[in-house]
This record gives sequence, C-alpha cells and structure tokens, in this order.
Amino acid sequence: MKLTKLATAAATGAILLQAALPIFADTTLIISSNGSDTENEVEVSNRSTTTVVQENNTQVSNQINVKAETGDNEAEDNTGGDVSIETGDAKVDVQVKNEVNSNVAEVETCGECAGDTEVEISGNGSGSENEVELKDMSETEVYQTNVAEILNEVKVDAKTGDNEAEDNTNGDVKIDTGDATVKVLSDTKANMNMASIGGSGDGGSVKLLIANNGSDSDNEIELGLRRETLLAQDNLTAIGNLFDLEAETGDNEAEDNTGGEVEIETGNALVDATVKNWAGFNYADLGCCVLEDILAKIVGNGVDSENEIEAWLKDETEVFQGAESETGFENGLELEVETGDNEVEDSTQGDGEDPIIDTGDGEAKVMVSNEGSTNVLGDLSDWEMPEWDFGGWDFSFSFDFSDFLAWLGSQA
Repeated sequence: MKLTKLATAAATGAILLQAALPIFADTTLIISSNGSDTENEVEVSNRSTTTVVQENNTQVSNQINVKAETGDNEAEDNTGGDVSIETGDAKVDVQVKNEVNSNVAEVETCGECAGDTEVEISGNGSGSENEVELKDMSETEVYQTNVAEILNEVKVDAKTGDNEAEDNTNGDVKIDTGDATVKVLSDTKANMNMASIGGSGDGGSVKLLIANNGSDSDNEIELGLRRETLLAQDNLTAIGNLFDLEAETGDNEAEDNTGGEVEIETGNALVDATVKNWAGFNYADLGCCVLEDILAKIVGNGVDSENEIEAWLKDETEVFQGAESETGFENGLELEVETGDNEVEDSTQGDGEDPIIDTGDGEAKVMVSNEGSTNVLGDLSDWEMPEWDFGGWDFSFSFDFSDFLAWLGSQA
C-alpha cells in the first residue's frame, strides 16, 4: 500500500515596484541679460516620495495521520496440507511542502541615478537683483515584514506483521511478511525579503555660475539637493516539525503446529525522515547615487556687487536588516523500527527439521537541515539564492525582472 500526502501552503507577497523618480534629473536654470535695476528670481522645488510597504502574515498547520497495515492474518486448526501466510508491503510516503512569505521590491530611478544640474546668473545690468533658489528632494522608504507560524505534525504507522498460524496438522507452516517502509519529507521555506534600490549608470554633475554681472548688482544662488533612503527588513518565524514514525514487520506467531516444517520470514523495516527548514533571510542591493562633478564659480562681476553661492548636498542611507527579526526551529522526531518479536512455540516438525525465524533489516535514516537568519547587503549578482516555486514560475531572484513582469501579466 502506498499513501502519498502532499500539503502545500503558498502565501506569497511577491511584488515588483518600478518607480520613476525625477530626483536629480537634468535641470538648467538661467537668469541672463536683464537690464539695470531689474529684479529677477527663480524658485524651483522638486520633491519625490516613494513608500513601499510589504507585509505577510501566515499561519500554516499540517496534521497528517497515516496508517498502512497488511498483517493481522490467522490460519488455525487446518489439517492435511501446507499453511502459508504471505503479506504484501506496507509503504507510506508523505511529503509536506510549505513556501510562504516573500517580498520583492525594485525601486529604480529613471535612467542615470543622478542627472545634471546647471544654474547660471550672468550678464545682468548694474543695480539688478538676481536670485535662483532650487530645492530637489527624494525620499524612498521600503518596509518589508514577514510573520510566519508553521506546524507540521505527522504520525505514520506502517505494519506488515501480527500474523498467526496455530494448531495446524500434517503440513508445512510458513509466514512471510513484506517490507514496511515509511518515508517523510518536510520542506519549509519561509520569510525572505529582497530589495534593490537606486539606479545604475554614471553619476550627475552640478555647475553653479555667477559671472559678468554689472556693478552694485546683488546675485545669489541657493541650491539644495537631498536624497534619503530608508530600508527596513524584518522576519518573525516559528517552525515546528513533530514526527512520530513507526515501521514494524515482526510480531508473528506460529504455535502448536504438528507434522511439518515451521518458518517465519519477515521483510525489512525502514524509516527515512528528512527535514529541511529555510527561514529568515534578508537581501538588499543599494545602487550608487553619487554626484561625480561639482563646480561653483563666481567670476567677472562688477564693482560693489554682492555675489553668493550656497549649496547643500546630502545623501543619507539607513538600512535595518533583522533588527526585529526572530527565527525559531523546533524539530521533534520519534522513530521506531522493529522487525523482531516473532514466536515459534510448541511445534512438532517433520523430518527432524528445526524451526526457522528469519527477520529482515531494521534501518532508520534521519536528516535535519536548518538555515536561517542571514542578512546580505551589497552586490547580489554573484550571490547564490534559493529557488522558490510560486505558481509554477521558477523564482531565480536575478535582477532581470522581465520574466517576472511577463508572469504577472499572465496572472491578471
């Protein structure tokens, strides 16, 4: 008998976000060739805010109780012929597979990660007042949180024994039981966050120029460029595997038989348990956003002119990986393998043959693998990431998201 149980729970938040952020795009501001005593002012304020919140909360409980039995046969009080009891194999194969809680976010700038900024005040007449004020600000916040509670409880009993042959006369008595095999695989993957923030390509440049303005002019440039990135990745994971597995081929009896040979032969008893737990991983790749060239110049202005350039350039990045994360594994395995406990009593054999009891092998295999609580920050191109199967799509986690976009489109 072969029983197969497949329990799959996939509660996945796999989201790809592509945001076009205008921060630090090419900007040119010019106040030029205006007459004397004019007042000229340019104020520009750009602000881009992107907030990504990805949360998953999953509870999975798999309770599996399987019993396979081919024994419990009786042959009693037979006369004048051979008695044979032969049972087949008892086989139980249980597979539990859980894949839950994955967040994927990619936030890109449009094109290069920093554009070119040029501000110029030039060639204006005497006594003019000229001012340029530019504020450019980008805020990106990504919050990825997973909560998973998974319990796999499996109880399996495979038995081929418990046969009886008693009080038989004038014939050979044979009890032959098959193999009892229990195989259990529990494969649990839970709670992974992956984020790629920032663009690629060359950085931008800043050029600020106050030049060739007339006497007594008042010229001022104020520039503020600010970029803030906040990434928080947390996982809370509790995984419990409780296995109670038993394989038995013995417990056969041949008693009070007369006039023939008596033989009990049992098959092999095998228990093979594999537990794999994978939980609590954070990956983050923050692209470069560095201004490569900065030029500020005041030159060739007239007497008694007042010229000022003020610039604030700020790039602030905060990454919190696993600050609130917890990962707990509990694996409790109770395995029992038995091929003995056979009895031959009070039997009288013909031809002086001794009774025979032949038991098979008893074998238990256990493999437990736990992987968890890993934080990786940096270039992930060479990082070997695990493969998850979401809806039949092989999630390789490379940064080429074209396949994933196509898959999302097919699900719409």
